[in-house]
Amino acid sequence: MFQKGSLVHSALNASDLRQKAISNNLANVNTAGYKVDKVEFEDKLRQAITADGGLSLSRTNDKHLFGNGVTNMQPEVKKRLYTSVKENGNNVDVDIEMTEKAANELYYNTLIKQLNGKYSMYNYVINN
Repeated sequence: MFQKGSLVHSALNASDLRQKAISNNLANVNTAGYKVDKVEFEDKLRQAITADGGLSLSRTNDKHLFGNGVTNMQPEVKKRLYTSVKENGNNVDVDIEMTEKAANELYYNTLIKQLNGKYSMYNYVINN
Protein backbone atom coordinates (compact mmCIF):
# COMPACT_ATOMS: atom_id res chain seq x y z
CA MET A 1 0.00 0.00 0.00
CA PHE A 2 2.78 2.46 0.89
CA GLN A 3 5.96 3.08 -1.09
CA LYS A 4 9.12 1.20 -0.31
CA GLY A 5 12.25 2.99 0.69
CA SER A 6 12.02 3.92 4.32
CA LEU A 7 11.56 2.18 7.60
CA VAL A 8 8.47 4.29 8.31
CA HIS A 9 6.86 3.04 5.10
CA SER A 10 7.67 -0.57 6.03
CA ALA A 11 6.18 -0.01 9.48
CA LEU A 12 3.04 1.53 7.93
CA ASN A 13 2.67 -1.50 5.68
CA ALA A 14 3.02 -3.77 8.72
CA SER A 15 0.41 -1.77 10.62
CA ASP A 16 -1.97 -1.88 7.64
CA LEU A 17 -1.52 -5.64 7.34
CA ARG A 18 -2.00 -6.05 11.11
CA GLN A 19 -5.30 -4.12 10.95
CA LYS A 20 -6.53 -6.46 8.21
CA ALA A 21 -5.45 -9.53 10.20
CA ILE A 22 -7.21 -8.30 13.35
CA SER A 23 -10.39 -7.59 11.36
CA ASN A 24 -10.20 -11.07 9.88
CA ASN A 25 -9.68 -12.58 13.33
CA LEU A 26 -12.72 -10.76 14.71
CA ALA A 27 -14.81 -11.81 11.70
CA ASN A 28 -13.96 -15.45 12.47
CA VAL A 29 -14.65 -15.31 16.21
CA ASN A 30 -17.24 -18.11 15.93
CA THR A 31 -15.58 -20.21 13.20
CA ALA A 32 -14.73 -23.67 14.50
CA GLY A 33 -11.02 -24.48 14.32
CA TYR A 34 -10.00 -20.97 13.24
CA LYS A 35 -6.56 -19.92 14.44
CA VAL A 36 -5.60 -16.28 14.95
CA ASP A 37 -3.41 -14.52 12.38
CA LYS A 38 -0.60 -12.50 13.94
CA VAL A 39 1.56 -10.01 12.05
CA GLU A 40 5.24 -9.99 13.00
CA PHE A 41 7.34 -6.99 12.16
CA GLU A 42 8.65 -5.16 15.22
CA ASP A 43 10.24 -8.30 16.71
CA LYS A 44 11.97 -9.04 13.39
CA LEU A 45 13.19 -5.44 13.26
CA ARG A 46 14.47 -5.59 16.84
CA GLN A 47 16.34 -8.82 16.06
CA ALA A 48 17.88 -7.31 12.93
CA ILE A 49 19.03 -4.25 14.84
CA THR A 50 20.55 -6.19 17.74
CA ALA A 51 22.04 -9.02 15.65
CA ASP A 52 25.81 -8.87 15.35
CA GLY A 53 26.07 -5.75 17.46
CA GLY A 54 23.83 -3.43 15.50
CA LEU A 55 22.74 -2.37 12.05
CA SER A 56 24.77 -3.33 9.04
CA LEU A 57 23.87 -0.91 6.29
CA SER A 58 25.37 -1.13 2.86
CA ARG A 59 26.07 1.93 0.73
CA THR A 60 26.63 1.93 -3.00
CA ASN A 61 27.94 5.49 -2.97
CA ASP A 62 29.81 7.44 -0.30
CA LYS A 63 27.32 10.31 -0.68
CA HIS A 64 24.41 8.10 0.35
CA LEU A 65 23.37 8.40 3.96
CA PHE A 66 21.78 4.99 4.39
CA GLY A 67 21.91 1.65 2.69
CA ASN A 68 19.25 -1.01 2.24
CA GLY A 69 19.60 -2.81 5.59
CA VAL A 70 16.41 -2.91 7.63
CA THR A 71 14.39 -0.70 5.28
CA ASN A 72 13.64 -3.75 3.14
CA MET A 73 12.07 -5.69 6.00
CA GLN A 74 8.61 -7.00 5.31
CA PRO A 75 5.95 -8.05 7.80
CA GLU A 76 5.03 -11.72 8.13
CA VAL A 77 1.61 -13.17 8.89
CA LYS A 78 1.74 -16.23 11.10
CA LYS A 79 -0.94 -18.39 12.69
CA ARG A 80 -1.06 -18.52 16.48
CA LEU A 81 -1.47 -22.30 16.66
CA TYR A 82 -0.77 -23.36 20.21
CA THR A 83 -3.58 -21.69 22.10
CA SER A 84 -7.28 -22.49 22.36
CA VAL A 85 -9.88 -20.25 23.89
CA LYS A 86 -12.91 -22.35 22.98
CA GLU A 87 -13.71 -26.05 22.91
CA ASN A 88 -14.23 -25.94 19.13
CA GLY A 89 -10.51 -25.18 18.63
CA ASN A 90 -11.01 -21.50 17.86
CA ASN A 91 -8.46 -19.31 19.61
CA VAL A 92 -9.88 -15.83 18.94
CA ASP A 93 -10.12 -13.85 22.17
CA VAL A 94 -12.21 -10.75 21.43
CA ASP A 95 -10.70 -8.79 24.33
CA ILE A 96 -7.14 -9.41 23.12
CA GLU A 97 -8.03 -8.58 19.52
CA MET A 98 -9.76 -5.32 20.49
CA THR A 99 -6.77 -4.33 22.65
CA GLU A 100 -4.37 -5.09 19.78
CA LYS A 101 -6.64 -3.14 17.41
CA ALA A 102 -6.51 -0.05 19.64
CA ALA A 103 -2.73 -0.34 20.08
CA ASN A 104 -2.28 -0.73 16.32
CA GLU A 105 -4.39 2.37 15.64
CA LEU A 106 -2.18 4.42 17.99
CA TYR A 107 0.94 2.99 16.34
CA TYR A 108 -0.40 3.80 12.86
CA ASN A 109 -1.36 7.36 13.82
CA THR A 110 2.08 7.93 15.34
CA LEU A 111 3.76 6.74 12.14
CA ILE A 112 1.51 8.98 10.03
CA LYS A 113 2.42 11.99 12.20
CA GLN A 114 6.10 11.17 11.77
CA LEU A 115 5.71 10.87 8.01
CA ASN A 116 3.70 14.11 7.83
CA GLY A 117 6.48 15.88 9.73
CA LYS A 118 9.02 14.57 7.25
CA TYR A 119 6.97 15.77 4.27
CA SER A 120 6.33 19.13 5.95
CA MET A 121 10.08 19.64 6.18
CA TYR A 122 10.47 18.78 2.48
CA ASN A 123 7.67 21.20 1.64
CA TYR A 124 9.30 23.95 3.68
CA VAL A 125 12.67 23.42 2.00
CA ILE A 126 11.15 23.41 -1.48
CA ASN A 127 8.95 26.47 -0.98
CA ASN A 128 11.31 28.67 1.04
